[in-house]
Amino acid sequence: MLTKRIVPCLDIKNGRTVKGVNFVDLRDAGDPVELADIYSKAGADELVFLDISATEERRKTLAELVLRVAEKVNIPFTVGGGISSIEDVDILLQNGADKVSVNSSAVKNPQLINDLAAKFGSQCITVAIDAKQIDGEWIVHLVGGKVPTELNLFDWAKEVEQRGAGEILFTSMDHDGTKDGFANKALAKLSNELNIPIIASGGAGNVQHFVDTFKEGKSDAALAASVFHFKEIEINDLKKELQENDIPVRL
Repeated sequence: MLTKRIVPCLDIKNGRTVKGVNFVDLRDAGDPVELADIYSKAGADELVFLDISATEERRKTLAELVLRVAEKVNIPFTVGGGISSIEDVDILLQNGADKVSVNSSAVKNPQLINDLAAKFGSQCITVAIDAKQIDGEWIVHLVGGKVPTELNLFDWAKEVEQRGAGEILFTSMDHDGTKDGFANKALAKLSNELNIPIIASGGAGNVQHFVDTFKEGKSDAALAASVFHFKEIEINDLKKELQENDIPVRL
């Protein structure tokens, strides 16, 4: 059985790590390179960096950040935020990123997924999907959750897989930052309908939430931010607890 992955997420704005609730009310959580180093040594399996800055200098700044992180950490890391072309991905991978995450650009131009997978390999391509429930249906949203689309989460996820994505990072906007647990019913449905790994995101508040998403949500990996940034959960303690619950993890 494949080991389950614990993935700290660092939202980057103007070179700093920030964290909010339901995608708003951001507060500073520290230097991303220092945090990456701490997490790498603390037992994290992977890291995700999402640049939420809306600056024209983004691509250059992000590439420099990736280089600094790659010099510090020895675990795989994924980078996302404003990636919309083969050139963007090329720069980030050359600077040391292991994978890239695309979101809005893939919705606006689904062929981008095919092109990136063909050029760099599916194993490098994560498609992030932000969705919330509207009238009982999971609807995909863009621009940090501000803009609803007409896409259904499960239909879009299937298309993403068919186009060559290597994994899906699903964030429930209803759960994001609430610390009430992951969207396990939706995650289990995704896991049942797809053949690629699903990363759970949005809602981690305690150790039991991680246990539940691996058991009930059938998630392959669990991503969290504030509970790690503000030391509410220590990764090594979390992994020991998961192991005691018969969930395979790398210690």
